[in-house]
Amino acid sequence: MGSISVSSDFNTFCNNLKISDSVVETIRNRYHAITKRINVDFWNSNSDTSHSLYVGSYGRGTCIYTSDIDIVVDLPWSLKTRFDNYSGNKQSALLQCVRDSLKTTYSSSSISADGQVVDIKFTDGVKFEVVPAYKLSDELGYIYGDTNNGGSWKKMNPQIELKAFAFLNQETNGNLKRLCQMIRAWNENKTVLMSGALIDSTVYDFLSKYSNSSKPYSYYDWFSRDYFKYLFDNSDQNYWYMPGSRERVHKSYVFKTDAKQAYEKCLEALEDYDKDYSYSWHEDWRDIYGTKFPRS
Repeated sequence: MGSISVSSDFNTFCNNLKISDSVVETIRNRYHAITKRINVDFWNSNSDTSHSLYVGSYGRGTCIYTSDIDIVVDLPWSLKTRFDNYSGNKQSALLQCVRDSLKTTYSSSSISADGQVVDIKFTDGVKFEVVPAYKLSDELGYIYGDTNNGGSWKKMNPQIELKAFAFLNQETNGNLKRLCQMIRAWNENKTVLMSGALIDSTVYDFLSKYSNSSKPYSYYDWFSRDYFKYLFDNSDQNYWYMPGSRERVHKSYVFKTDAKQAYEKCLEALEDYDKDYSYSWHEDWRDIYGTKFPRS
């Protein structure tokens, strides 16, 4: 017979979701190589650290082993002036220029440019999404190109988002980042199709109002139950706000039924805990979160 330990099992689960040290090292090396390529081609510099920033889930620390790696590379404003003189889709021309640059370093990798990013897909399954951008003079963000609908310029401020996440994560004893990672596992396991930004925005909103937000691992069964209840109760919303920047993060797919089913499965798990049904308890959580949750 197995045994139930909420604290130990959720601790193990969260550790199982982390990117391995060897992959982290590979990501770091590729990040520096990409950064150096951009600096050599656009800044006349050999630096492998300047003019780049981890953003997205990797930057916020909410990624799991399946997550893409998002980075922003800032370019000289003189380049924007050059592309602004193009008669066609200026943003597409910019992406293609950056794609051609990165091809110099990664000639054997699959590199594409579309939307707002240059994608680099490596043969080991890791994907980088590189956003070329221009840093604003007030240091409060960037403007970046969107090739869709003829092309346009948009604004983002990832730095203030990273600071907001770091602050609440500290206030919640690290629970913000870990719960974001757990919900990513559920999202992957049940193919819910919530974007990473939407997951992080909903978890941030939930924990910012949650009375148990700084409790230890032994409360993670309650965390799960109460988050899914929150998600179900608010599932008719069309968007949430990204912390810090207050950018709207829109819902692309309906997840009300998925949230309801997850909440009800949490209630089953809590009932099995009260009965000390170890096997059923573990299987309940594995049904929600997938095989990274330990067996009894």
